Amino acid sequence: MTDCRSEQLKFASCRGRKVQADFEGGEVSSDGGLLLLREVDRHLGVLKRAAALLPDHRQQGKVRHSAESMLRQRVFALAQGYEDLNDHDQLRHDPLLQTAAQRRSALASAPTLCRMENQADRHSAMALNNLLVDLFIESHEAAPEEVVLDFDATDDVVHGRQEGRFFHGYYDHYCFLPLYAFCGSQPLLAWLRPSNTDAARGTWAALRWLVKRLREAWPEVRIIWRADSGFCRWRMLQWSERHGVDYIVGLARNKRVTGLASALQQEAQQAWEASGEKQRRFDWIEYGARSWDHSRRVIAKAEHSEKGSNPRFVVTSLEGEAGVLYDERYCARGEMENRIKEQQLGLFADRTSCHAWWPNQLRLLLSTLGYVLIDGLRRLGLAGTEWARRQATTLRVCLLKIGAVIVRNTRRVVVHLSSSWPGRDHFLLAHARLRAG
Repeated sequence: MTDCRSEQLKFASCRGRKVQADFEGGEVSSDGGLLLLREVDRHLGVLKRAAALLPDHRQQGKVRHSAESMLRQRVFALAQGYEDLNDHDQLRHDPLLQTAAQRRSALASAPTLCRMENQADRHSAMALNNLLVDLFIESHEAAPEEVVLDFDATDDVVHGRQEGRFFHGYYDHYCFLPLYAFCGSQPLLAWLRPSNTDAARGTWAALRWLVKRLREAWPEVRIIWRADSGFCRWRMLQWSERHGVDYIVGLARNKRVTGLASALQQEAQQAWEASGEKQRRFDWIEYGARSWDHSRRVIAKAEHSEKGSNPRFVVTSLEGEAGVLYDERYCARGEMENRIKEQQLGLFADRTSCHAWWPNQLRLLLSTLGYVLIDGLRRLGLAGTEWARRQATTLRVCLLKIGAVIVRNTRRVVVHLSSSWPGRDHFLLAHARLRAG
């Protein structure tokens, strides 16, 4: 191949002016926004603490790349949109990623990063999930009056013969079934599970653990947990009542509970027949499944439209107007589904392609740490702006993917960003806020 680094490349002219190019621009990166994510990490102290929790069985005298440097390299790359280890064959030479990873030379290769991931174990997975809770607690300057915990599971499609992969009849493919817990936009749990299990498996243990952690920090805090009908298990309801934890949980339809709400559903249907417009009615009913120790209060939603009847039920310990609780409390859990989607699609939580189980669990957590940085940027740097509500993929394109020329010497690293860049004002705002913190 011809070496054209010093050649002038000629292109079609523009309004009588010659257009030329060369490969003499120096060190250039497309990821100028890494500087902001680096400041978020400095503010939160995420990656340094996370690296200390990873097992490292290497002979330290022969180590070229520290666990912290490799973790920074991996997480920052995920946040910037590089999903695969193979990307690091080129990324390891990116000057800005080197700066973000606290290095001055080539970063770890893909095989080296792979070996790091394959040292993962159950202990490190549990420790990293504990770190997520620590970060959540530290994000509050004062004890909140109320904390709402959202639980949900999703399918993580696999295409190889990974350890623990099974066929799931509902999703109709081979997958894992990770369990997530969020409070608002902040993740508290990301736990990988095989898909040959009940959707609620492990949720009770996770709930007890989270309640313990939160009450250690905030003894007087009111805790509410919510989930869809796949998590309605009477032992969890019973435990919550005994320990002063409120709940609002979907209840699967059956003949008994549908019969209790039949008059309400008939009322909605008659109103639709009279008006031709979609009708909704809410009321309270008392219902007790045969497996329950006692009956509980259930919100019945009767809905009728041109598509027919669509009754829904929610069991809850909360007091209030049935319709308000359903719309403002229960339906608000849909925001968590957006957060899971954001993590899977924007931060590649479903890139669980390792053969062994615990490396895949680590990959799920690496994605979660990347999400923590993105969410921290929104909460700390962009709060009060329209960009604070942007998805990770949108924020990446608009704020993080900016071309930069890097000049490095023995004393300084200077990053030159475009003066005409549209995201400049938001970049300056986020920088000022993060540095002030």
